[in-house]
Amino acid sequence: MKLITVDFETYYDPAFSLSKMTTEEYIRDPQFEVIGVAVKVGTADAQWFSGTKKKTSEWLDQFDWDDALALAHNAVFDMSILNWHFDIRPKRIADTLSMARALHGNETGVSLKALAEFYGIGEKGNEVVAAMGKGRLDFTAEELARYGAYCCNDCDLTLKLFECMAAKFPVLEQRLVDLTIRMFTEPLLHLDKTILKDHLIHVQATKAELMSKLNYEKADLMSNPKLASLLEFHGVEVPTKESPATGKQTYAFAKSDEAFKELLEHENPMVQAIVAARLGVKSTLEETRTQRFIDIADRGTLPIPLRYYAAHTGRWGGDDKVNMQNLPRKSPLKGAIRPPVGYMMVDCDSSQIEARTLAWLAGQDDLVDAFDRGEDVYKLMASRIYNRSTKDITDEERFVGKTTILGAGYGMGHLKFQAQLKTFGVVMSASQTQYIINTYRETYPKIVALWSEGANAVTAMLRGQTSPLGKEGVVTVNALGIRLPNGLYLKYSNLRAETGANGKLEFVYDQRKGGNIPNRIYGGKLIENVCQALARIVIGEQMLLVAKRYRPVITVHDAIAVIAPKEEIGAAQAYVEQCMQTRPSWAPDLPLACEAGNGFSYGEC
Repeated sequence: MKLITVDFETYYDPAFSLSKMTTEEYIRDPQFEVIGVAVKVGTADAQWFSGTKKKTSEWLDQFDWDDALALAHNAVFDMSILNWHFDIRPKRIADTLSMARALHGNETGVSLKALAEFYGIGEKGNEVVAAMGKGRLDFTAEELARYGAYCCNDCDLTLKLFECMAAKFPVLEQRLVDLTIRMFTEPLLHLDKTILKDHLIHVQATKAELMSKLNYEKADLMSNPKLASLLEFHGVEVPTKESPATGKQTYAFAKSDEAFKELLEHENPMVQAIVAARLGVKSTLEETRTQRFIDIADRGTLPIPLRYYAAHTGRWGGDDKVNMQNLPRKSPLKGAIRPPVGYMMVDCDSSQIEARTLAWLAGQDDLVDAFDRGEDVYKLMASRIYNRSTKDITDEERFVGKTTILGAGYGMGHLKFQAQLKTFGVVMSASQTQYIINTYRETYPKIVALWSEGANAVTAMLRGQTSPLGKEGVVTVNALGIRLPNGLYLKYSNLRAETGANGKLEFVYDQRKGGNIPNRIYGGKLIENVCQALARIVIGEQMLLVAKRYRPVITVHDAIAVIAPKEEIGAAQAYVEQCMQTRPSWAPDLPLACEAGNGFSYGEC
């Protein structure tokens, strides 16, 4: 394949730009205009072209995109333009922005300018600033030539950046970048506007009813202690942060506090309404998202915006103001997402993959064997908790066993576990939850021992040393971080020891979320990170297997959705299930299982 680097320059102004609009609505807007485009074939000099849309299309057609690895920085943008405006779909897509997220974490920013400085490969110009508000015909010949040189320089920088990162970026991950970007740039799913409009009416009516039931004065919502009590009443673990002024823990109720904003997506609509009222938000998340879906339906098919390596552990994240990762399991919106005519959808979810990975990594063989035999491990846990035979365990008791297996594996304390159960409507005393946590730890001592290895690994990374962590040969601990089976690292940027609010020494690292925010890391939390990272690698490898036969169109957490011709939907589901039970070469004894369904909409699967 020939490597072709591409970069588009497009019209923007203060009101019409990617800072004001999503990528999808910006590129599909009638006001959208390509000022020019630079193309660099291999290492040859980049070429610049500026002309009408028809002439630009003819100029782009001279390149062999059908056998090209098309490279860009922020390829979601450039490849969407190639497809949506010029009907060009390269054989493969590479993206230096995605690669940088995986390789560098918080070491540097991921803009082309920041990465060029980090690698010392050149300087990015600033001619784009002077282009604000200018259409193609508004440029003088001299201005357009300078803009072209700027765009060609961006192509040169992108190629140099790719060359710097390619050797340390795994081939399998490169393929995942390609699949992820195509979910957006080559959208195949449609939206049913009738379902969406009906749902919007229902959501608005529900919101009005909830707001009327709040019966709390605005002053109550603006009082931090009163708001905290109200959230606790509804089973919410109140988010906190360290006060810059006092260094003590305080409520994280500001508009900039991510943990608080996440409550706008809480499964309890009342919590959503309370937080929306405190933030002064006029619309709940579900209302805003439904309206956004309606707007997208007016413009075309549904691009699936997923950010590759959005999380510290490598998991995908939502993007473009359409967070598919937080779409509720039973949301009517899923019923509005439909495949093309003549096709159906298969959605397959990996069962308990984190709990299975944790048991396997810890060498907790009795739990691994139970998973492998297909036993009901939730009932097994409940049997230990309630000291009764599994056949006598009730559904409610099994639910407690399930919550224990899925929640207690990373060192959760009994009070936090008590609050978690309360969010599910299960009320227990502190002594009861203490007993459950103790029972879990006594039942699975090797998992508890793994937390200690995690704590030792944190210290080892800080000292630049190695340390054993879990099953031999799976991960490696060293000064760079934790080397994963795919060759990438789980990194802890600026790892350091600090005195916490309680006066005790603790370890923290910087996590980039609108700035470097210190995050506490300890044994159980590190093990959670590792298990999530390993589970994500498993899902990624399985998605590549699935893609050999069927096109993945969505991935949400541990699930993969594909489309297939309706006449072969049974075979398609069987194939996807086979792929999602395939064990990776680095974990041949990892017990895997999955659940799948199919239908004429995402919601029917």
